[in-house]
Amino acid sequence: MKEKEQTLPDKPVQKPKITPETKKTLGPVPNLEEHVDPEWWRQIFNATYLKTDGDVVDDPQLTSKEVDVFCGILNMAPTDKILDLCCGQGRVTLELARRGFSNVEGVDRSHYLTQRGKIQAKKEGLSIKFREGDARKLRYATDTFDVVMILGNSFGYFETVEDDMRVIKEVFRVLKPWGKVLIDVTDGEYLRRKFQARSWEWIDKKFFVCRERSLSLDKQRLISREVVTHVEKGVVADQFYAERLYTKKSISELLEKAGFHDVTVHGQISSDSARNQDLGMMEKRIIVTSVVRKDWAQRKRKKEFKNVTVLFGDPRKPDPLKPLRVFDDDDFYTIDQLKDALRELDGYRYSYLNNHDTLFNDLVKFGTKTDFVMNLCDEGYNNDPRKELHVPALLETLNIPYTGGGPQCLAFCYDKSLVRGIANEMAIPVPSAFFIKPEDSTFDLPIGFPVIVKPNFGDSSFGITQRSVAYSVEQLVNAISEIREKFGYEKPVLVEEFLTGIDFTVGIIGNPPESYMVLPIIQEDYSALPPELPRICGYEAKWMPDSPYWQIKSIPANLPDDVEKVVVECCLKLFERLECRDYSRFDWRIDAHGNPKILEVNPNPGWCWDGHLAKMSKLAGLSYSQMLGEILRATEERLSAQTPTDKVSTNGNSGRAIQSIAENHKKAESTQSSVPGSR
Repeated sequence: MKEKEQTLPDKPVQKPKITPETKKTLGPVPNLEEHVDPEWWRQIFNATYLKTDGDVVDDPQLTSKEVDVFCGILNMAPTDKILDLCCGQGRVTLELARRGFSNVEGVDRSHYLTQRGKIQAKKEGLSIKFREGDARKLRYATDTFDVVMILGNSFGYFETVEDDMRVIKEVFRVLKPWGKVLIDVTDGEYLRRKFQARSWEWIDKKFFVCRERSLSLDKQRLISREVVTHVEKGVVADQFYAERLYTKKSISELLEKAGFHDVTVHGQISSDSARNQDLGMMEKRIIVTSVVRKDWAQRKRKKEFKNVTVLFGDPRKPDPLKPLRVFDDDDFYTIDQLKDALRELDGYRYSYLNNHDTLFNDLVKFGTKTDFVMNLCDEGYNNDPRKELHVPALLETLNIPYTGGGPQCLAFCYDKSLVRGIANEMAIPVPSAFFIKPEDSTFDLPIGFPVIVKPNFGDSSFGITQRSVAYSVEQLVNAISEIREKFGYEKPVLVEEFLTGIDFTVGIIGNPPESYMVLPIIQEDYSALPPELPRICGYEAKWMPDSPYWQIKSIPANLPDDVEKVVVECCLKLFERLECRDYSRFDWRIDAHGNPKILEVNPNPGWCWDGHLAKMSKLAGLSYSQMLGEILRATEERLSAQTPTDKVSTNGNSGRAIQSIAENHKKAESTQSSVPGSR
């Protein structure tokens, strides 16, 4: 191996930090509207928002006064089922629960704010469900709630009135007959005349915010710009947003058009502020209520079941990733735990397949009776990890819908170097690294120690042990040799800078951008590990109970708010770019300078009862059974949302396709056997 002394810096070359310090400002902008992202609301509601607007949206006394008003108007019973839609950090949701309302839930698009709500509810011992979700597509059954509230000027964010109407129609759907909606929205008529074109205010002793505002070209929206500055760090945000200006008349007409009755405007509500400065859109608001008059949705007399075929690895065959290369008692226990958890879910009937020798014929047989396959065969076809993508490819050949990533996604993510390249192309930070091809017998060392050596292809941390971390040239050579001996000299090797900060993972269930949840982030707790061992969660931690690494635990991650926000945004972008589906997991680590860097993307991540996804789900208040149910529902939503040209065939069509393939398969066998000399 050639070692270039001059290319061994004391520390890796630094990329820009993902922190507020590097925010850019555009300077003077002649037309604010040109800079508004149509989906600005996906990014803006974070810790900075709670600073700039905290005087009106995070003041307990002000919240209590407003809840007094809302309760007086609605006259709710303690047992009423209440939805706080676009709930933010749950200020009203929490206050209602404190007052004894026992069936209150909150929904918001912001991962950061819903997590804040969950943490506060847990701290106070309040039984509240917080969900991430899109108000245009609520994940609730028809006729669920007695009351839906849209408060704090959280209505009118979308670019079109049609999207606002979609929200109102969803509210109509989930409300019970005679249920009520209450909307607290800015008084558009007042604000159109009285908005402040420019203002600035001190948020506290360190932060101040400058605001610019103008009306949109059609005069129907107020365009706002906020430049938030820290006295030492400089500009930390330069953000644009737009909100539709509803009047008493236009909001009433919208509700009536959606089918609501008895629309009532209850005057205005004004916000107080401890800072007593720029109140913006919250200065004067309209309170509107309306009632749903409709029939109860018809309940189907005969309960319908989805027929789900669950597909596993083959316990009859060797498995190269397991320590003894066979399925053991732990594996069978894990499968039994899964079956028990699935039994708790209503609305499904299950069949189980694990014989890969007969898999094609079994799928042909079951395919006509299956609504979709739950693909849990992360071992790969015939337990060959490089053939994990063969299973969804086979299902697509047979036109059978299935959970999780498709062949292309699994091919992408199995190649660590390829994922690094895609992330780098998207300006998502990755560790410094170099690639060793099979034919390389010598190579340069462009990064400094310590480094970690990994097989470029693989999962389940196979090949990554404590000896994979190298602090010298000799240890690096030994680590590379060990991987080549284990995997073969024809396989490439990846050498990355070894990151020494927090080791954490992000889980997503659902399908961005429409319907998904980001699970609470967890990190690895290495405190029980002997100090001389490198801090990694490798093969020994997952497969070897006698190893000190078996003592590693997962705990809630302790990440700065701004880092968590950017990391989640990056995960959502990678989810879509790599064509993940239904559920996925993203492994990250912080470097020595506080920068998060993506390590791996795991489509179809471990589904076992004690895996990372289950641990994150538990922190989100989901049982193991509920986690599996969320994955199944995400699959059903995705399949139902596909257009006819894109959709994998429904049961009847799938049956015909499978029957045709089976007949062709038999014809081929018959033709082959009739050829002289063919055996």
